[in-house]
Amino acid sequence: MKNILSLLIILSILAATPLLAVSVPVMNKDELKALLGSENLVILDVRSEADWSASEFKIKDAVRVASGNLFIVRGYPKSSIFVLYCA
Repeated sequence: MKNILSLLIILSILAATPLLAVSVPVMNKDELKALLGSENLVILDVRSEADWSASEFKIKDAVRVASGNLFIVRGYPKSSIFVLYCA
C-alpha cells in the first residue's frame, strides 16, 4: 500500500509539472545556410560517436560535442545562436 501511495504522489507531481521542451524549433538546410557566416552562430554536432565517425558529411566549423556534454555552451556569449546537428 505504501508503494502504491508513493507511486500516486510521484505521478501527480509529474502530471502537474510543465514539460520544459514541449516545442523545439527545427530548421531545414536552407534556413541553416542563411545563418552560415553569422558571427554568433555556433553549430554543435551532437551525433553519436559511431554516427559521426561513419558519416562522410560534417558541417565545416561545427563543434563536436560528446554525448550529454552540452556544458560546452558555457564558454560562449549569451547572444550566441546554438544549432544542434543530430541527423
